[in-house]
Amino acid sequence: MALTPEVKATVKELGNNVAYLAALDIEHHIFLSDWHSAYPNAHVIGPEGLPEKRAADKSITYNVPFTTVFTAKSKSSTTVSEEFDRDFEYEYLDAHPNKEIVFYYKPEKTLIEADYLFNLPATEQYSRTGEPANRGFITNLFVGLNNTAGSAIWQKRFIWYAISSKNRAGFDASTKRINKWDFNRIIPCHGDVIEGDGKAIFRKVFEWHLNGQN
Repeated sequence: MALTPEVKATVKELGNNVAYLAALDIEHHIFLSDWHSAYPNAHVIGPEGLPEKRAADKSITYNVPFTTVFTAKSKSSTTVSEEFDRDFEYEYLDAHPNKEIVFYYKPEKTLIEADYLFNLPATEQYSRTGEPANRGFITNLFVGLNNTAGSAIWQKRFIWYAISSKNRAGFDASTKRINKWDFNRIIPCHGDVIEGDGKAIFRKVFEWHLNGQN
């Protein structure tokens, strides 16, 4: 998220101590330079390919040093730090096209993810803009494909036939490991926070991957 003056003020109220910064996949890193510039001592976490992608982008002039990089070869043995690991569990979905890192914050039973599961329309994120969260044909098409309402059939199909199609076995294995976590809240990048019934929503959306069939 953008490091706006309001966000920076909120961080200061919390103690102004940013110890960790995470880019949850190779697409979600746009404000990483701003955050690390403001908090240069932070431990930076990201997926394989992102450091190289940023280095090749001539528009990015600030070099963010990655401390922990998750890779497919070492994901089962990668750790962040003793302090971090007391509060978090994580799964690197190298089978996801965007190389997704999913976090589970144990003290508050919260799943944190970027492009793994969508909960559109993003009414919370649009709430201060004065604009509706479902304006426009393309937006409505995407909302139709990526919501959790009812049976969530279109999101299930989108994930099954598009997102996980190139490595479904790997995607299924990661999803089954995430399903073992005891979360009830989901904070997605795209869409509203899911409170209380997060685990049930998760199991509905990923039903085919958990059962190994469609």
